[in-house]
Amino acid sequence: MKKKKPKFTLSSEYVLLIFTVLCVIMIFVTFNTNLTAGPLRGVASYVLVPLQKGINQVGIIFSNWSDDLTNLRDVMAENKKLQEKVDELTTENNILQQDKYELNRLRELYKLDEKYPDYNKVGARIIAKDAGNWFHTFVIDKGSDDGIQIDMNVIAGSGLVGRVTAVSPNSASVLAIIDDSSNVAAQILSTSDRCIVSGNLQLMNENKISISKLTDPDNKVSSGEKVVTSNISDKYLPGILIGYVDEIGMDSNNLTKSGTLRPAVDFSHLEEVLVILELKKEK
Repeated sequence: MKKKKPKFTLSSEYVLLIFTVLCVIMIFVTFNTNLTAGPLRGVASYVLVPLQKGINQVGIIFSNWSDDLTNLRDVMAENKKLQEKVDELTTENNILQQDKYELNRLRELYKLDEKYPDYNKVGARIIAKDAGNWFHTFVIDKGSDDGIQIDMNVIAGSGLVGRVTAVSPNSASVLAIIDDSSNVAAQILSTSDRCIVSGNLQLMNENKISISKLTDPDNKVSSGEKVVTSNISDKYLPGILIGYVDEIGMDSNNLTKSGTLRPAVDFSHLEEVLVILELKKEK
């Protein structure tokens, strides 16, 4: 069998070099030869003029690409500046929103302070809490150096939060009325009928706590009645709003009633509280 002769090929680099040399030669001939007369006129018409047009077209294309690249870089730089401005404005807006929410909370505390003008109070911020969604036990940033003592009452929102259970110089622990270990001697505001309000973390998923041992001989207590701390409580000052009767029903002994109560405080979104700087006086 005859061996096939290898095909002659030129690499793209050599092809580019050849065309470059031809272009240089043509440009030299163009500038050094009178193309308006003589035999080169025809050659110029068929060779040089189209070639020059092609070169001009390529130059225009590269110029447009350069302009587009410059414009793209300018747009990207402008976009980066705009994005930085958007980020800055977003941060400022978030800060303003936080300030707005904090101001609203402080206004609520101020209104609550006005509801109990007879008590001296100090504001405190919650700095720690137990695991879970509910603030049933937590720590505040005020302590004995601020005049806080064990069993002082804590309020927020529209009413009673709980009481102080431990104190250090710069902090204090609070047990909320929703905790399973909490019991508050209470009464119906409109009738003065006494009852016990007990913490129940399971009911808190429904935004409720327990009410029991209610004496209601005249059957006057109904849904929506205000429940406040009783004057017979040994740890809580009297007349502080606890919440509102939700449902009530007769016990099996046919003497007392039990049910549920909706607390006056949102125990899932506490941030600031007021501590009443007075203790329940022993009789």
